[in-house]
Amino acid sequence: MASLVAYDDSDSDTESETAGSGSAPGQANDASGETRPPGQVFASGVTKEEAEHRGNSPCEDRGEHRLPLAWLWKSDPGSCPSQRLQWPAREPDNAFPTNEPPRPSLWMNRAPAGHVPLAAACLKPVKPAWDSFRSSPHAQNKTEITARNPSSFQKKRGEDCVVPYTPKRLRHLQVPSPEAGGGKDVDPQGTPVGCAPAPLCVAPTVSELIQPYLNSQYRETKVPRKVLFHLRGHRGPVNGIQWCPVLSRSHMLLSSSMDKTFKVWNAVDSGRCLQTYALHSEAVRAARWSPCGQRILSGGFDFALHLTDLETGTQVFSGQSDFRITTLKFYPKDHSIFLCGGFSSEIKAWDIRTGKVVRGYKATIQQTLDILFLHEGSEFLSSTDASTRDSADRTIIAWDFRTSAKISNQIFHERYTCPSLALHPREPVFLAQTNGNYLALFSAVWPYRMSRRRRYEGHKVEGYAVGCECSPCGDLLVTGSADGRILMFSFRTASRACMLQGHTQACLGTTYHPVLPSVLGTCSWGGDIKIWH
Repeated sequence: MASLVAYDDSDSDTESETAGSGSAPGQANDASGETRPPGQVFASGVTKEEAEHRGNSPCEDRGEHRLPLAWLWKSDPGSCPSQRLQWPAREPDNAFPTNEPPRPSLWMNRAPAGHVPLAAACLKPVKPAWDSFRSSPHAQNKTEITARNPSSFQKKRGEDCVVPYTPKRLRHLQVPSPEAGGGKDVDPQGTPVGCAPAPLCVAPTVSELIQPYLNSQYRETKVPRKVLFHLRGHRGPVNGIQWCPVLSRSHMLLSSSMDKTFKVWNAVDSGRCLQTYALHSEAVRAARWSPCGQRILSGGFDFALHLTDLETGTQVFSGQSDFRITTLKFYPKDHSIFLCGGFSSEIKAWDIRTGKVVRGYKATIQQTLDILFLHEGSEFLSSTDASTRDSADRTIIAWDFRTSAKISNQIFHERYTCPSLALHPREPVFLAQTNGNYLALFSAVWPYRMSRRRRYEGHKVEGYAVGCECSPCGDLLVTGSADGRILMFSFRTASRACMLQGHTQACLGTTYHPVLPSVLGTCSWGGDIKIWH
């Protein structure tokens, strides 16, 4: 080892003198020419007794003796030996030579015990204080766990490095929007999953804006022009919205979202969120008001069904389906029964009183997109997503509710799926939103023929579940569009009555207020809701 050090420090004059002296093997000479026995020679050529007498360390003596290796390294870092050939030094007690607290690393929440600042590492190699690290109980437990099962620790580190895949339609949600959080309508998150939300405080009096229209007959629908409220609160796409069916409480608006929640808003008076319900562990695809206006039925991609009472905040009914839920509808004749459809070839009828499935409607389909009741509930239609070669006979199916028999499956003969259905309030017809970028008009009585004369087109669907609806008077039809527009058509002439550039992303839901003649609610894939008047 002495020869290696002498070779690395061969540039100094002191080394040449040492190498040229004729000392015996196993002995060394210092700068004064005295012979020292082996084991007592220090870096500066001072014996141990002399160092103790002076009271200084050998490295601090820079008098007449030769310059030590550590001082050469500090004065000229380029001529220092490698770490493998460094002069042996005693390990320091503290890991950090300075009194400043360690700064956290860029990749870790806190600096580890053996972390050395860059400046200290360049001046003096410092080893981590492993003794203090090993003495901690947390480190001992971690070492024992790693020694017992080393593969589990490596697997855990590998799982932390995996970045989950984000669908293309949801990538924009990771980028902070300039409008997000800027509105006054942003409300805090709801209750945790499984906890009962707080009771909804509903004012006993009717809204001042709705009161004048309750006792009068509904007049002609007016085309809205301005935004009354811009509701921001959902952190995911809003799948659908619905006004409360009870006219005296129709100021409340229900919204379901892919952020695993559904909300109740005061969308007429204040635009505030009244309550947030986080009862599902996955996206809430469907949520419906009960006809009494006091309960909300919700279903989502977590296969769960919940009927929540607004006044008490408790769950009146909870069920578990065997498929992901996409649509829910109450039976008009008996409000204790509802239909449930989703990613399955069967539509099921549930009874809230018993909590069981009472009837099933099975067909050779893959998914149910929407359900629409006809003739006060004796029949209903289902739109399906059948992606087989000959799927024209399964796009829209008419069912008999009591017998579960198919009435007709030869309704829509064009090979487009229909994401939503809407019933006209006065005429015996219904509308079907198609992926062919047009609204088709059908007769609501058997044989459910499609009208060839009237077709409402000009919007885009592009695979989104774009909804459509008729105004309460029946004179206007409204639909969203994949490019964010809102289009209104004249029911009689199929001409475009109005077009609004409502949202920056796809407009999924549109619904007219049941009482106010010029109030319209829309929701989008971007997670915002707008109230127009």
